[in-house]
Amino acid sequence: MSHPGSSTSRKAPRKRSPELVYQLHVSLEELRPLIWRRLWVPDTLTLVKLDRVIQTAMGWTNSHMHEFEIDGARYTMLPDEYDDVDPPGLPERGWRIGDLLLDHVERFTHLYDFGDGWKHEVVIEARLEPDEEHNTWPLCLAGANACPPEDVGGVGGYMEFLHAMRDPRHDEHRAMWRWAGGPFDPRGFDVNSVNRALARLR
Repeated sequence: MSHPGSSTSRKAPRKRSPELVYQLHVSLEELRPLIWRRLWVPDTLTLVKLDRVIQTAMGWTNSHMHEFEIDGARYTMLPDEYDDVDPPGLPERGWRIGDLLLDHVERFTHLYDFGDGWKHEVVIEARLEPDEEHNTWPLCLAGANACPPEDVGGVGGYMEFLHAMRDPRHDEHRAMWRWAGGPFDPRGFDVNSVNRALARLR
């Protein structure tokens, strides 16, 4: 049987009612304390929409490119740009997550901003029955800690940024304060604000 990603083009999926709702645990690799979010997403969601849901829940601003790696296949925004990468990228557009997150798939990755290299590990914690009153739209259940600022320079740049922000005597303290637009709380997370932002994606 061919892999779902063996075709390089897909028609836009027709609207349908969810058959499953995935409970996902999304976390940023290489950072401690862990920056994470727990989400409910229906199996009817497209990869394009899932990217926006993950970005919105984490706190990114959709300012950079991204890709998914699911079950050994890469799904990208512009697959023709990555002919020299193994495995080659497949177009993400047109795929529903229910077509890709098969029973044996337990986790996958989402890479945001190829320069800073923010890699999210996404663990499928549960496959739930849909409930029209509670879980058939993207929803954030919980989370912890703030998303790093855009263009901060990856994990190393973020650590340097936090060090400068915490120490008023640091040579870069004033510059980082101005660049961030004021104080930055690395522990900041508000599930209500996240869900208001997710609601605007519908």
